[in-house]
Amino acid sequence: MTTASPETHEDIGIVLRLRLAGFVRSLRDSGFKVGLAETGDALALLRSPLMRKSHNLKGAFRALFCGRLSDWNTFDDLFDAYWFGKGVKSGVKVSGSSSKKSMKTIRELMDAQGSRQDTIAGDVERQPGEEDEDTDDTPSGRREGASIAESLGQVDFRNLHDPEAAEKAHELAERLAKSMRVRLTRRDKQRRKGPRLDLRRTIRHSIAHGGTPIELIRKGPRHRQLRLVILLDASGSMNNYTAVFTRFVHGMLDNFREAEAFLFHTRLVHVSSALSERDAARALDRMGLMAQGIGGGTKIGEALAEFNRWHAARVIHSRTCVLILSDGYDTGAPEALGVEMAKLRRRCKRIVWLNPLIGWQGYEPTAGGMEAALPHVDLFAPAHNLDSLAALEPYLAKL
Repeated sequence: MTTASPETHEDIGIVLRLRLAGFVRSLRDSGFKVGLAETGDALALLRSPLMRKSHNLKGAFRALFCGRLSDWNTFDDLFDAYWFGKGVKSGVKVSGSSSKKSMKTIRELMDAQGSRQDTIAGDVERQPGEEDEDTDDTPSGRREGASIAESLGQVDFRNLHDPEAAEKAHELAERLAKSMRVRLTRRDKQRRKGPRLDLRRTIRHSIAHGGTPIELIRKGPRHRQLRLVILLDASGSMNNYTAVFTRFVHGMLDNFREAEAFLFHTRLVHVSSALSERDAARALDRMGLMAQGIGGGTKIGEALAEFNRWHAARVIHSRTCVLILSDGYDTGAPEALGVEMAKLRRRCKRIVWLNPLIGWQGYEPTAGGMEAALPHVDLFAPAHNLDSLAALEPYLAKL
């Protein structure tokens, strides 16, 4: 049996290679995890006999690029829109494709392999990376996105209508949580430099130097590390803020050694295991599967009752700060919320309630549930933009 020799890099044509680069960019912008290895394999598929039949190529690309169920569900729409110019279902992002009429479909490119030089002369007027240039159909350019990002810290999350600005805010929220962890840990290490000599550890370290105590080890009072327990409201009234808060909480759990997260609406869900995923997209997918009913009503009192009964003894100790992110709108009885807040207050060191509505002009905490909770809250602060989230760090550093 003889094996056909592989074709050279130029045999597929420069146009097709540029189109593949644009397709990979489109997949990345739509949340696919595509790297250099997958791109190289895709290039090999284009050189293979699968190139002759587009439906075979689609199946091969699907198997190569799809690593999650969400990828599998959107891949066909992305492939058809990019390579065949077909319509895309609403909500599917194809930013790597171009709406210029001069772009050829995959079928036209396959038919043009015999006359590659003519194809190059007629179509390769752009350089690599120009597939993403803004056309008349695109809403805004990248310069506007850059200017938005400069002042993103003061923009209310509910006013982030531009998808690029919203995604930037999500990333900044997660990075903010990570940087807070780094600075809080540094302060904790500095406090551990005590005034007293630790004789036992000094002698043990001197063995490496022949018994000479070159390095003196000191000790002081031990500080138990701060533990965060986060309760995130995912009801319908919080829709404008849930996405950013979720990324912020993901950054907290990814970097704080002692942190737990719960999500509540009409019921309470422990989501620490889902948000412990390092990959943010995969973490949000897992959390969505666990937290059925996101975006509905909210019963804060019942959720806290469930937390106090089944989880509080396990996740709360004397150095625990309970962080509640909610607008305080409760469909249950305010008295029940007040009772559960009092129970929670007796268990933990501090209760911080971050309410995005505080950033609204003229807001007053007059809702029944919020009024019942406030007497038991140590810090009642806004959480409507990135600057307000960053202001939480000095408070946590003092605990």
